[in-house]
Amino acid sequence: MLVRGAADGDDRACGRLGDRLAGLIWGSARSHGLSTADAGDVSQSTWLRFAEHARGIREPDRVGGWLATTARNESIRVLRRGHRDIPVGAFQDASVCEEASDLATRVLEEERDKSLVRAFNALPLRCKSLLRVLTAVPVPSYAEASEVLEMPIGSIGPTRARCLEHLRRCSGATGSRRGRAANDGRTR
Repeated sequence: MLVRGAADGDDRACGRLGDRLAGLIWGSARSHGLSTADAGDVSQSTWLRFAEHARGIREPDRVGGWLATTARNESIRVLRRGHRDIPVGAFQDASVCEEASDLATRVLEEERDKSLVRAFNALPLRCKSLLRVLTAVPVPSYAEASEVLEMPIGSIGPTRARCLEHLRRCSGATGSRRGRAANDGRTR
């Protein structure tokens, strides 16, 4: 219904469809290791392709898969084109300029974040791709993630668990294994 409405130019349908599936497209682009700017370009290109082909989509109930495939193809196109050079200092993070009320807390958080980024970068590509897709907002279903990652649905949960455990080990995260397992369980 939303696909047909969007194809007919219904702004509400377009907005609702975008709200539901933008995270899936973003996650697909980021799962290919694209920068934020390139992932934004892929998102825009994917929505443009959707606008061009919305009337021809034969299975509107599978539009998530269509968009995921399109985002994957657009990501590959961007990767083949090569990465753009972004001048240093071209972008400034506004949060860096804000005053911190507790410098010690901020330093500890930055160290934790750096450790986590290093650990994430050390993960195998398959783990990085899976975790990027599964942390998209809104969180995609395992069926959508399966299509984006070209991975059987039954492999997603166990692979996710192994990847998170690997990430914990690499980042030096502490806590009991049993407590962590209870906190990160995910039902699909």
